[in-house]
Amino acid sequence: MSEKKERLRGLIEHWAHHNDEHRDRFLEAAEEAGELGLDEAVAEMKHAAGKADEVSAHLRKALEHLGEG
Repeated sequence: MSEKKERLRGLIEHWAHHNDEHRDRFLEAAEEAGELGLDEAVAEMKHAAGKADEVSAHLRKALEHLGEG
């Protein structure tokens, strides 16, 4: 694998992992908001978590298109 392609692969893997961490934190915050009765905020944070899942899926699909070599 070329150096540029390897660097790009590393970046995309990092972004996907980091994005997953954000999604998890969105869901934790949604739970906290739920405990406070902030239903609209809960819905929006869950929606954001779903969008984060979509982003991660696209990043992982990009990795597939990069191939192994």
